[in-house]
Amino acid sequence: MGLKGTKIYSIFTGKCPVCHTGPMYKNSNPYHFSQTLEMHEHCPHCHVKFKIEPSFFYGAMYVSYAVGVAIAVAAFIIAFFFIGLGRLHTFFVIMGTLIVLLPVILRLSRNIWINFFFKFDGKKV
Repeated sequence: MGLKGTKIYSIFTGKCPVCHTGPMYKNSNPYHFSQTLEMHEHCPHCHVKFKIEPSFFYGAMYVSYAVGVAIAVAAFIIAFFFIGLGRLHTFFVIMGTLIVLLPVILRLSRNIWINFFFKFDGKKV
C-alpha cells in the first residue's frame, strides 16, 4: 500500500486529500500551461468540494513562496558548492530552475495548502 493514506501521497500525486483516489486537476500534466491550475470542482471519486470558500487558494501563495525559496537554495548549493560555478552563473542556474519548475511549484503549493484543511478518510477509498 505504501504511502497511500498519508498527506505526502496526496501532495506529490495530486490526488484528493480525502480519498486519495480521485485526481484534483483536470489535466495531470502541469506543463500544459493553459490548464496548469484547472481543478475539478469536486473529487470525481468521493465528491468532496475542493474549493471550500471563495479565494481559498490565495493562501497557497505563501506556501509557493516557501517552496520556491527551498528550491532556489537547493539550486544554489548544487551550482555553487558542488559544480563550482561563479556567482553570476549560479544566479542564472537559480533563475532557470525556478522558471522551469514554476508549474510544478504552483501545483505543489496548492496540494500542500489543501492538505492543511482536509484529512484522509479510509472509508471513502
